[in-house]
Amino acid sequence: VAKEVAEEFVRSRPVDRIGLVIFSGESFSQCPLTNDRNTLITQIQKLESRALLKDGTVIGEGLATAIDRLSKSPSKSKVIILITDGKEDAPETRLIDPLTALDIAKSKGVKVYTIGMGAMPTNIIEVTGNTNKPRNPNIDFIDEALLRKIAVETGGQYFRARDKQGLKETYRQIDE
Repeated sequence: VAKEVAEEFVRSRPVDRIGLVIFSGESFSQCPLTNDRNTLITQIQKLESRALLKDGTVIGEGLATAIDRLSKSPSKSKVIILITDGKEDAPETRLIDPLTALDIAKSKGVKVYTIGMGAMPTNIIEVTGNTNKPRNPNIDFIDEALLRKIAVETGGQYFRARDKQGLKETYRQIDE
């Protein structure tokens, strides 16, 4: 769903230079900033981060990589759409934490729209010994406080997309 909706968004922005950075346990520039929609869409369609990257979630490194690519662009407006289905779960090899990446974004004048993506589980129970403790999906799967902080402090906005329609609506709002 994320790839399909991202592809629609790319097609709706015929003039913008857009790139693609992927991250999980490390970050990688999948496609540099380009006006070539066909190449970018092909990269989105073929996207499978688990086949390319280590396990984990390095939001800070993904954001920092995207900022680095944008900082080399002569464009006046620099915008990142950061999509994650997880919270920061960095390996010991992490280089940049999310708050450091946030400071870099602010210093470079980069606006970040953040999207926490994924359905909210309805019945998650953590069993510890003889007790059942309900887990909070917002805390356990997506760090909404961090994503809000990144968005607000860079002049962007945080969105929570639980399904395809929610993600389409999020992109529509960002497009405006």
